[in-house]
Amino acid sequence: MSNAPVNTASKAPGNFIARWFDSDVGYSFRTSPMAMVAAAVAFVCLFCALFAGWVAPHNPFDLKTLELSDARLPPAWSAQGTTKYLLGTDDQGRDILSALMYGARISLTVGIISVILSVVIGVALGLLAGFRGGWIDSALMRLCDVMLSFPPILVALLIAGVGRALFPNAHDTLAFGVLIVSITLTGWVQYARTVRGTTMVERNKEYVQAARVTGVAPLRIMFRHVLPNVMGPVLVLATIQVATAIITEATLSFLGVGAPPTSPSLGTLIRIGNDYLFSGEWWITVFPGLMLIIIALSVNLLGDWLRDALNPRLR
Repeated sequence: MSNAPVNTASKAPGNFIARWFDSDVGYSFRTSPMAMVAAAVAFVCLFCALFAGWVAPHNPFDLKTLELSDARLPPAWSAQGTTKYLLGTDDQGRDILSALMYGARISLTVGIISVILSVVIGVALGLLAGFRGGWIDSALMRLCDVMLSFPPILVALLIAGVGRALFPNAHDTLAFGVLIVSITLTGWVQYARTVRGTTMVERNKEYVQAARVTGVAPLRIMFRHVLPNVMGPVLVLATIQVATAIITEATLSFLGVGAPPTSPSLGTLIRIGNDYLFSGEWWITVFPGLMLIIIALSVNLLGDWLRDALNPRLR
């Protein structure tokens, strides 16, 4: 038995980051100003959303600190000469800047959770359909065709109506479940179809045939050998779908199906400000709208960069 010390330096997080920056994807990131700016903007938005309790100047959900006399103050208004509202206040006297940070947390949480669930369901069903083929493939693809005919808004309205009839006293808890389930039910189809097409190509390659000959179980082949080779397109699609899920959540919340008024997301803030848009209080709806655009645009730009970086034909 060797007593040589184990070299753990290569497993350090710093060395992993250094190796990533030296890789082809890291080089593509370092040479793409658009990707670096988009990553910085997305990081700032994510940081402010995650640590809103420490970063936000006010707590918009603390009723003790709200003053109705401060309602609908314009940006940079000085309330009693002490408090500055950089982006103004809404109809309840809540600081818009703080509400954006807390609202972005809800929008990002719903979007990321729904995308993760969509990836898990879509990848699993896509692997099964592409690897097994036959009637399983036909049945799952027909299910995809059926799900594509239902838009997320219609699914959300259906789930919300059924949920409110079954659980009339659980509106706040049900609202987030409606958002996540409706986005997930209509989002997994793209992953399933993408993984199915790639799996049908991979299953006929030599390494899969060799694994079959050696007696490896089909389930192990799918998740140990085929899955790592089909995750590239899935990562690109998931990055882009995060922005789509956030916009879908904002749309549903704007229509009153999404987040409850007690925990407003970006869509709820836009809906509240829409009532005062033509009366001169434009900042109540404009700033949440700009925040939504910034988050979606930065994530989409990152998805476009990742697609180009993982495509060997574009190198």
